[in-house]
Amino acid sequence: MTLKPYTPHEFKIMRVRECLPMTETVDTPERAAAYWRANIPQAPWFDPAKEAVVVLVLNTRRRILGHNLVTLGSLDTCIVTPLSVFRPVIVMAGSAIILMHQHPSGDCTPSEGDIRVTRDLIRAGQLLKIDLVDHVIIGEPNHASLRNMGYFSI
Repeated sequence: MTLKPYTPHEFKIMRVRECLPMTETVDTPERAAAYWRANIPQAPWFDPAKEAVVVLVLNTRRRILGHNLVTLGSLDTCIVTPLSVFRPVIVMAGSAIILMHQHPSGDCTPSEGDIRVTRDLIRAGQLLKIDLVDHVIIGEPNHASLRNMGYFSI
């Protein structure tokens, strides 16, 4: 049996959904939630009955470069890995992120899984020198910031 020699392939760069450059910084959970409500529900992939995890890619001045759908889950579960979160940030040469997702139930109270994923991503971001600014959970009509709730102390 003869083996074919390995032929490397050209990498395909994934496209991150771009937005108009923001003139103001996204430095509060309220501004991040306003961005979500203005942009994410209109996306063709959005389903209010499923959890959607989105990463907002920020520049050094905390302005949004773009956003990317990390994963679309079920009613109450999403699979989130550091690779899926940080890949679009590296592609766009971002320096920070805001992780966001919505709870279809409308209750924005973080689950144990939300807290665990946030802490794992903080550590992964530290290794990559990419700051996780916040993890905002969107409910109806409210939102919750895991940073403001004290979950960012690891």
